[in-house]
Amino acid sequence: MRVCGVEIKSNEAIICLLNKEDGLFDIPDCRQVRFQLVKDQEADNMRHFQFTFAKFLQDYKVEQVVIRERAQKGKFAGAAVGFKIEAAIQLIENIDVSLLKATEQKEKLKRNPIPVDFADTGLKKFQETAFEVAYASLAYP
Repeated sequence: MRVCGVEIKSNEAIICLLNKEDGLFDIPDCRQVRFQLVKDQEADNMRHFQFTFAKFLQDYKVEQVVIRERAQKGKFAGAAVGFKIEAAIQLIENIDVSLLKATEQKEKLKRNPIPVDFADTGLKKFQETAFEVAYASLAYP
């Protein structure tokens, strides 16, 4: 199963692809590691963001998207544009999209720790959270 882990920060979706087949994990190479939403007030930009993200998922044959859930209220609440990004991703047709709470992610990683050091994955440092989200969703469904 191929999963796309997503962390939404500010006006961009940071992603990491992770594949699990026969109990083995694989990080496939991909052409893009972040999708940015510029001028979110314009409907055309929202459509373009959604189209490019959907095309990416289709090209890489992603079966599930897992988004790290953000708080809606309080000190660590997400920005409005981040929730627009989340909605645009959730509304992509024919893709299973789920949200993973930070507490649930920590619990899953505690039960099933990541077997390699993140530095050895070959991913960029800013992709670490997206990688952990994808791993948590695959390692302990």
